Amino acid sequence: MKAFILAAGFGTRLRPLTDHLPKPLIPVLNIPSLFYTFFLLKQAGITEIICNIHHHSNAIRHFIEASDLPGISVVFSEEPVILGTGGGLKKCEKLLGSDEFLLVNSDIITDIDFRALINHHHQSGRPGTLTLYKTPEAATIGYVGVQNGLVIDFRNLRNSGLVSSYIYTGTAVLSPEIFKFLKEEFSGIVDTGFTGLIDNGGLSYYRHEGLWKDIGTMQNYWLANLDIASVITKTSHQMNLAIGIHPHSISPEAFISPNADIACSVIGKGCHIGADCTIRNSVLLPDVIIKPGSTIINAIIDPYSMTVMKHQQ
Repeated sequence: MKAFILAAGFGTRLRPLTDHLPKPLIPVLNIPSLFYTFFLLKQAGITEIICNIHHHSNAIRHFIEASDLPGISVVFSEEPVILGTGGGLKKCEKLLGSDEFLLVNSDIITDIDFRALINHHHQSGRPGTLTLYKTPEAATIGYVGVQNGLVIDFRNLRNSGLVSSYIYTGTAVLSPEIFKFLKEEFSGIVDTGFTGLIDNGGLSYYRHEGLWKDIGTMQNYWLANLDIASVITKTSHQMNLAIGIHPHSISPEAFISPNADIACSVIGKGCHIGADCTIRNSVLLPDVIIKPGSTIINAIIDPYSMTVMKHQQ
């Protein structure tokens, strides 16, 4: 089975971070977010990956090629004009071939068991299976309407009246049947492909009850680095064995003054922390310079905007 990773988006909600760095390469515990998906795919035995790219496409391509991920083959589908989640997938119809495939968003940190998802999909007998996650924030994020083990609606767009506490995680197993309903121009997968499968064979769903975090907003990005850091680092050894890198809070390639006071923070590669600095509950992306005597609390800082983005408690 092949995997298709959606990695072409602009990451608008993460600006100014994504003005200079594509969202798939924004680090969570000093590992590009996209590499967490590579790790899960490798664990599940899925090593042929197709990745669509547009925003900062060269940066993504060069970084992945330079990483030399063991046992993983990545083919890029570059979109000179962005095509959305539906059009981007349609463009890769020939690359994906006639077999079912795994679809994954590039901006999630999760421990979804892809093997269990695939097995559930096979047992369902449906042309597609979405992974759903229960959360009290479903009404805000966008709830999925379910009935009798099937996905029926999204945000009541189909006027089903169905409301739930489940959201779509950005992960699915799909048959090539979906390509019949996708459009080649810019389009979304929900109102083309997913709707088409709902009406033609049905969409089943698999409930995930473990870790799931969308890093698409500043708040969620901060939380992924700090609030769930202990959960992520539990996979450190396994990730190192699988793809040769592992999550860590303090980069060994950062300079930190001996008398700097750092707690509950992530310090990226190439950072320079001056003397008498205090840093608490903050995320410093690679190459950030903190002047001596500075105090940084509840913040995200990148080296380009020179802006401190305060986390809201």
